[in-house]
Amino acid sequence: MTFRTTALMGAAALALMAGGASAADLACLITKNNTNPFFVKMKEGAEAAATAAGLDFQAYAGEKDGDAAPQITAIENCMAAGAKGILITASNDSVIPALKEARAAGILVIALDTPIADPEAQDMTFATDNFEAGLRIGKWAAGKLGPDGVANAKIAMLDINKDNISVDVARDTGFLVGFGIEVPDLSVMGSESDPRVIGHESSDANPEGGLRAMETLLAKDPDINVVYTINEPAAEGAYQALKNAGKEGQAIIVSVDGGCPGVASVKSGVIGATSQQYPLLMASKGIEAIVAYAADGTKPAASEGLSFFNTGVNLVTDQPVEGVESIDSAKGTELCWG
Repeated sequence: MTFRTTALMGAAALALMAGGASAADLACLITKNNTNPFFVKMKEGAEAAATAAGLDFQAYAGEKDGDAAPQITAIENCMAAGAKGILITASNDSVIPALKEARAAGILVIALDTPIADPEAQDMTFATDNFEAGLRIGKWAAGKLGPDGVANAKIAMLDINKDNISVDVARDTGFLVGFGIEVPDLSVMGSESDPRVIGHESSDANPEGGLRAMETLLAKDPDINVVYTINEPAAEGAYQALKNAGKEGQAIIVSVDGGCPGVASVKSGVIGATSQQYPLLMASKGIEAIVAYAADGTKPAASEGLSFFNTGVNLVTDQPVEGVESIDSAKGTELCWG
């Protein structure tokens, strides 16, 4: 069993380090970065499953969300090393040509968490139903505010960036639909015209970006009282911006991830509710799919009624609202990661 972690590595060097691994027993994991606890846990799950299956394993990461160049290099490295399967959380659509080449070379390509926009660039996606994750926090926020609060809401939308990444779009639009806002085009962010939405800002899915985005939106409207965030690191930054402005008790914050720090923020009241997803399961199921493909060419099937394999979602909150199924922070802590 060999294990490597890298952002950029030449194909020749990788081939030497692979130590003679054959095409039938090498799996690659490529994540958006190696700092987000979500991707750290995904790597742990993939490594553990690969070890159990006797696969050689290589892990790569981009430098930040939206940066595709290191991922493209990683795909090329995996192809050169003769990988049988690639698991990837794609930063953006720039990776599509490289993934198509990998599939043409007989490599199984599985998208984790973030579906690839072009279906020809992947064999299957193993992911949370991200629209459902957004829908649940939207319904919770609406239930928490009540009819009058919903009618007078002022909403900040903290997305990853402006690239319309599929996971970004699904969570964003799912939240708005759950809240009761009409979204004319579910394939893009910002198609709504509802004046309750103060604006969409890029957070880069990290605390620094969340703080910056929230400051921008507070400058636009200091009375924001609902904050949607793409993930819990962005929520952390949003809360800090509110606190800096003396407005931390003014707004409810909702998010998606369900990592242990995020669940702790639910328990402390910083985050009102978060949709918990399961990255370790995504990765371990992905490795299982590579093992099956290596054995007899079997490819994974989608969950019934969906175009992807659904790894599940739970709403975590200590402030349950009627009609929205949820678990509390104690249960969320049992299931959390990172």
